Amino acid sequence: MLSVSDKTGLVDFARGLVALGVTLLSTGGTAKAIAEAGLPVTEIGNYTGFPEMLDGRVKTLHPKVHGGILARRDLPAHMAALEQHGMPTIDLVVVNLYPFRETVARLGCTLVDAIENIDIGGPTMVRAAAKNWEHVGIVVDPTDYPVLLEELRANHAALGPGTRFALARKAFSHTAAYDGAISNWLTARAPDGAPAAFPERFNLQAVKMQDLRYGENPHQHAAFYRDEFAVPGSIASHRQLQGKELSYNNIADADAAWECVKSLLDLGDAAACVIVKHANPCGAAVAQSPLAAYAQALATDPTSAFGGIIAFNRTLDAATVELVAAQFMEVLIAPGFTNDALEVIRHKANVRVLEIALPRVAGAPAAPVWDMKRVAGGLLLQTPDIDHIAATDLKVVTKKAPHPDQVRDLLFAWRVAKYVKSNAIVYCADGRTLGIGAGQMSRVDSTRIAAIKAAHAKLSLAGSVVASDAFFPFRDGLDVAADNGAVAVIQPGGSVRDEEVIAAADERGIAMVFTGIRHFRH
Repeated sequence: MLSVSDKTGLVDFARGLVALGVTLLSTGGTAKAIAEAGLPVTEIGNYTGFPEMLDGRVKTLHPKVHGGILARRDLPAHMAALEQHGMPTIDLVVVNLYPFRETVARLGCTLVDAIENIDIGGPTMVRAAAKNWEHVGIVVDPTDYPVLLEELRANHAALGPGTRFALARKAFSHTAAYDGAISNWLTARAPDGAPAAFPERFNLQAVKMQDLRYGENPHQHAAFYRDEFAVPGSIASHRQLQGKELSYNNIADADAAWECVKSLLDLGDAAACVIVKHANPCGAAVAQSPLAAYAQALATDPTSAFGGIIAFNRTLDAATVELVAAQFMEVLIAPGFTNDALEVIRHKANVRVLEIALPRVAGAPAAPVWDMKRVAGGLLLQTPDIDHIAATDLKVVTKKAPHPDQVRDLLFAWRVAKYVKSNAIVYCADGRTLGIGAGQMSRVDSTRIAAIKAAHAKLSLAGSVVASDAFFPFRDGLDVAADNGAVAVIQPGGSVRDEEVIAAADERGIAMVFTGIRHFRH
């Protein structure tokens, strides 16, 4: 039985089945594609004696179909019932479902469009065949066709029990994901189809990519899953070119580094490098080449960079990789590597080298995604922290306005601060970080720590700009920044003491701009 929406590989698979002596039974569009290829096929209406009806809503919902699928071949009573009613067994079911997810992803999709793309007969056949896996093979993924044909050819047109059980597990996961997508979409809609903010019931489907050696700590077990439809250009779409297996912490830190370096794409054509250690950027820079960007990012905090995760937004050549390889690192990430670059890094066999394609649009996912965090007994769900702050969005609140070079540095610092754990303070100048203060309970302490980091790296903060991920609640943090040589500040604003902080900036001769957007990262 074949009934597929996605006809990829269909004809070749059907041709292979016919060559094995398999009789093909199929529904309308699928039967037409098979017949046009010159292959013998019985259309479902001719088989059941009942035509498709209701604009195709009723096709396979017939006892002659489901009896042939669900009958247990090891029970004489089942087989006798089939014989009594003239129902042959159906031993292989090939089904994939109406494109509901693709339909609702289109701009302008209406409730009517969505409803009409909810498959009924398909999931029913899939579940029936999967339930009876000991006797029936169920195929829902066109990529499985070639390997299944090989097994059928080698095994007298039969599938082994291990294969049938594996296919059944895949089939139930397929229908669960399909129903979950329908539930997520419909429960986030009013009866007129108007969207609500969040679904009433949230269904998450993820596919295991690999078991991990351990979790955050060696006594914890862990595995890495990706969203069933992972956003292109995300860490889940990586290709590992060499190195040891990724660990739980490697993946978490690599995600932070990659997302941060991607956020710098819309600052122009400059190459960017971000170095992350324990989920925080410890250095970032934009420059004319990846080599220069790396050297400047490393100089921010070379001590913390030891054993870090290094991400670039440009293809890497041998000269850059040779410099990077001189530093101990866990993971190296880029959208591409020259052959010479791979030859250089090959000698660092333990370094995990990841290739990830850049997204088509800087800073924007290809499809809506949710940001999730587990808490005991529940799940926090929010929209992703995506902003597109540009120079024209900045509100100058002080008597002194930043000049264009400072504006560029302020926007750079603002993007880096988004990926620093709160409370976050980032000093920058000339497209590079100079000092980063992360994860403190007090904003003024983060401001001091960032300056201490710069001093340890022997970097001057004179003439620097400062980004704060949230507003300054008092003037003390701004005074510390001014004492260390900062001349411009970017922050969200919104404090009840904004006027006090603005007055302090004017008193210290500092330019300050508000974004109106906060970037807490917990």
